[in-house]
Amino acid sequence: MASNPSTPLPPSQLTQVPSQPTPEVSRLSEGQRLAYTFFAPSKTFTDLRRSAAWWGPFLIIAIVSTMFAYVVDQKVGYRKVAENLIQLQPKQAARIDNLPADQREKVMQQQASITKVISYAFPVVALLVYVIIAGLFFGTLKFAGGGDLKFKTLFALVVYTRLPLILWTLLAILSLLAGVSGDGFNMRNPVATNPGYFISPDGSPVLRALLTPLDVFSFWVLILTAIGISRVSKVKRGTALAVVFGWFAVYVLGSVFFAVASS
Repeated sequence: MASNPSTPLPPSQLTQVPSQPTPEVSRLSEGQRLAYTFFAPSKTFTDLRRSAAWWGPFLIIAIVSTMFAYVVDQKVGYRKVAENLIQLQPKQAARIDNLPADQREKVMQQQASITKVISYAFPVVALLVYVIIAGLFFGTLKFAGGGDLKFKTLFALVVYTRLPLILWTLLAILSLLAGVSGDGFNMRNPVATNPGYFISPDGSPVLRALLTPLDVFSFWVLILTAIGISRVSKVKRGTALAVVFGWFAVYVLGSVFFAVASS
C-alpha cells in the first residue's frame, strides 16, 4: 500500500538525508595576492579578510627601497642629495649660506648623514607611516563611516596598496643607472610622473608642493585603497573614495602650507 506523501519521515530516515556541502572560500597564495594587487585587486583585498598577513609585500618594498638608497649613494652621493633638497627650501638655504664656511661645512655633513641614514632606514620609517595612515582611515571609517573592519586588516591593506610604488622606485633606479644628472636630482621626486617634477629648483616651492602629489602612481595607490576599503569593510565604494581622497586633500594642503612657511 502506498504511503501518504504528507506523512512525516521517521527520525531514522531523516538522518539519512544527505546535507548540502558548504562551499569553500578560495584561499589565495602569497604569490597570487601580490600579483592580483596589480591585475585583480578585489581578489587580493577580499582575501585579506581571511588573512591579514602583510610581510610579503613589505619585504619586497624593503628590498627595492634599499636598492634605491644604494644606487643613489653610488650615482649621486648623499652630500649632493642633501644640497639639492636644501635648495628647494629657500629660507633654509639662505640661512645655511650665511653661516661661516666651517659651520656651513659641518651643517652640510650633518644633513648628508641624516639623509643617508633615513634613506637606508626607509623600511622602518615606512612602517611608522603605514601605521599612521591605517590609524587615520580606521578612525574615520569606524566612527564616522560606520565601517565594520579590524585595524590589522586595514594595516595589511595599506601595505598591499603601496606595491605600485615599487614600479615608481624601479623607474628611478633605471634613470640613475642610465646616467641621469645628479645636479638637479630630487630624491623625493626622482621620476617625471607628476607636474611638479618639471618645476626647476629655483621655481615656486608652493606650486611644486601643490603639483607634486598629483602623481600617476599616487592616484593608483589612492584608487586601490578605496577599492580595498570597500572590500574589507561594509563601507560603500563612494564613501571609501570620499574618505581616501579627503585625507589626500588634507595632505596636499599640509604640503602647500609647509612650502609657504619655508619659502
